[in-house]
Amino acid sequence: KLGGAEWTNRVNRAKNAAKKLAVDLAALYAERASAKGFAFSKDTAWQRTFEERFPYELTPDQKQSIEEIKADMENPRPMDRLLCGDVGYGKTEVALRACFKCVQDGKQAAILVPTTILAQQHYNTMCSRFADFPIKAACLSRFQTPKEREAIKRALAEGKIDVIVGTHALLAKDVKYRSLGLLIIDEEHRFGVNHKEQIKALK
Repeated sequence: KLGGAEWTNRVNRAKNAAKKLAVDLAALYAERASAKGFAFSKDTAWQRTFEERFPYELTPDQKQSIEEIKADMENPRPMDRLLCGDVGYGKTEVALRACFKCVQDGKQAAILVPTTILAQQHYNTMCSRFADFPIKAACLSRFQTPKEREAIKRALAEGKIDVIVGTHALLAKDVKYRSLGLLIIDEEHRFGVNHKEQIKALK
């Protein structure tokens, strides 16, 4: 019911929760603004070769996004960037170029997606794009058996996997990275508050 003691209590709890979240976010961003991140190297010859093998012409928006993301990655300040675009506008290619740049410096990249089907689609695209390069990609979702998932987690912790794509399974406590350099969240709005808290802790 609207009105009454119970309603007032619920409204007050919601207000307090919102205030706490705002304070936590302000503290997090202040900490990240002063933190020193990893500055990635300039593009390598392999990066240029990888990009030239993209079978389509980049749109002006893709080109701008790629240039800005690379500039962010080469900056020692930790990167937080939101990339918006409709389905079919080429966000995946932008993400794969960032992953390739990350791996060139011996770091690992993770792509977090909301559904198993999307994880598999991205994995297939990665296998196709990375085919001619010494990059080990993997997928972590419920499509794998428990034994396969354990093997993937072990390889990830040992640094034998360069790029991993997965569902919420990537947020499990037993998922460890040897050296995570880039985290990409696809369809960020599909993840709940609880998952975002886990992602903040991971970052």
